[in-house]
Amino acid sequence: MSNIVYDPAIFREPALRTVFVRVARPQHREKWGEYEVPVKSHTTVIDVLEWIRAHCDPTLLYRHSCHHGSCGTCGMVINGDQALACTTRILDLVDRAEAEGRDATVELRPLPAMNHIADLAVDPTPLYRDFPTAAGYLRESEYNKGSETPPEIERYERFENCIECGLCVAACPVIRIRDFMAPAALAAYNRELDKNPERLEELLPRVDSDRGAWGCDRHLECSRVCPTGVYPAKHIAMLQKKIKKARG
Repeated sequence: MSNIVYDPAIFREPALRTVFVRVARPQHREKWGEYEVPVKSHTTVIDVLEWIRAHCDPTLLYRHSCHHGSCGTCGMVINGDQALACTTRILDLVDRAEAEGRDATVELRPLPAMNHIADLAVDPTPLYRDFPTAAGYLRESEYNKGSETPPEIERYERFENCIECGLCVAACPVIRIRDFMAPAALAAYNRELDKNPERLEELLPRVDSDRGAWGCDRHLECSRVCPTGVYPAKHIAMLQKKIKKARG
């Protein structure tokens, strides 16, 4: 995730430069929207999209919600990489391109492997297709070990790391060539089994297949793009170990 420091002073600074942005608009005759956008040091991709909607084209479609890397809705392909628009700073992209002698135009595409709606907006249904049933989204917090808990709770809990952004699904090369469960879903299976080992006989057969845990080719792209450090490839490997142990 981008290390953006939210100092109130940066919101009063003038625009530093103009950046060229190309946005995929496959449902339009032109196929691409091209815009010149003034940016500041803190401007993110989601800021750019909102500037385009406000000043150039109010019909531009994309998904967003929290604006700080927690909800996962603004995942897209940014200069060829799967990333969250709200934590990707535009000038980081421009500086990298210029340092490598490449065109500094920022190119935005919708996530593949999802159901395309329009422009950058996708329906993430494929992401959830294979998630384990009745899986919990909470885990015991590792940040309060030894702390006294209030009388109304038994333990401190927090949400799982996965924010269901779909970046791992879009980045996975295996999904492009054959039927394979989403890396996020397989990671969710492993986490559910860690928390509820009594579900082993119920859940493990669902992932013991070439479509499940054995379908992973270890490209590791899912772990590379994960914005919250879930590392799905690690969980898939752990699932394989659980399967081997269960087989005896």
